[in-house]
Amino acid sequence: MSTEVAHGLPRRRFSIKSVVADGVFFGFLFIVAFLTIFPLSDEQTLDLARNLLIGLVSFLAGAMLSFGLFQAGWTTLGYMIFRRASDVAPGETAKAWFKTFWGFQLFLTLGVFCVVGFQVTEFSFYELLSTDGFEGAKRIFGALSNPEPSVFAPGFLAIIETIFIAFIATMLAIPVAFVISFFCAKNIMGGSPLGLFVYGTLRIFFNIVRSCEPLIWAIIFSVWVGIGPFSGMLALMIHSVASLAKQYSEQIECISEGPVEGIQSTGAGFLQTIWFAVVPQVVLPFVSYTIYRWDINVRMATIIGLVGGGGIGTMLMMYQGQALWNEVGALVVIIAVVVWLMDSASAQIREALK
Repeated sequence: MSTEVAHGLPRRRFSIKSVVADGVFFGFLFIVAFLTIFPLSDEQTLDLARNLLIGLVSFLAGAMLSFGLFQAGWTTLGYMIFRRASDVAPGETAKAWFKTFWGFQLFLTLGVFCVVGFQVTEFSFYELLSTDGFEGAKRIFGALSNPEPSVFAPGFLAIIETIFIAFIATMLAIPVAFVISFFCAKNIMGGSPLGLFVYGTLRIFFNIVRSCEPLIWAIIFSVWVGIGPFSGMLALMIHSVASLAKQYSEQIECISEGPVEGIQSTGAGFLQTIWFAVVPQVVLPFVSYTIYRWDINVRMATIIGLVGGGGIGTMLMMYQGQALWNEVGALVVIIAVVVWLMDSASAQIREALK
């Protein structure tokens, strides 16, 4: 469906994506306006069916408003996000964004979002700048800046365990993510219904896996295989597979089609095309992504220890739970030094690969 613009200007193409986006934007504003006028009690706030109904009605009202504005020739934020380059009328981009309807919509949505965010997070300058708060922070920072020397030796051994947790998790994730990434690339799998089904299924599965932070996976594996570095390594590995598969597949989707067509013109099969036309184009970005993931895993390995994932995080949890801030300060120094060294090394390697 499309609407012709007078005097031979480009057509305004109707897009479901733009209506859905505007439905979310306008629906959010409608919900805020409704709750401002009719605030919910604590009991009503916990009523899931009521909340879902309010959200659905607001979304549908926003989508209908978006469609009506489109028919009237107004340019909404959703239309601006999902419009094609051929939809841009001559001189349209010359108008300042803040003088357009979509600019006003963007400004209003962001403004309301920030206001709601401050209320939800209970942001308070008074508590932030209170004298009692400053005194408590002063005591903690004073202890942290005076690390306990006797903790450095066991902390050094624990950080070595942390580094190896991250290393093994990354190494095990690389081959799995490498193979799966080709099945998660639409330009590779989009040639048949079965390929699209595999592509969609894997995308959904890895989105679910990636949506659970390594901390959650560490809790699951701590129950599964017991508390220790093995559970921490498994948590980082499964999250790394999902993350690397996404990064790898997106890089595959951005390859140049010229080499692929050239290899296929020689009569090469599917696997030969992948190996000789696709892999050479993505190998350097893959290495860069892998090094970056290793960097992330080193940082995350210090966190998953808080839930029994082994490494220096376990010591950190023990000392923090006993409010031994001098000991915590020593561990913080070790973590900061190691993370800085790893970050510097990975940055140098990534720079060399460019």
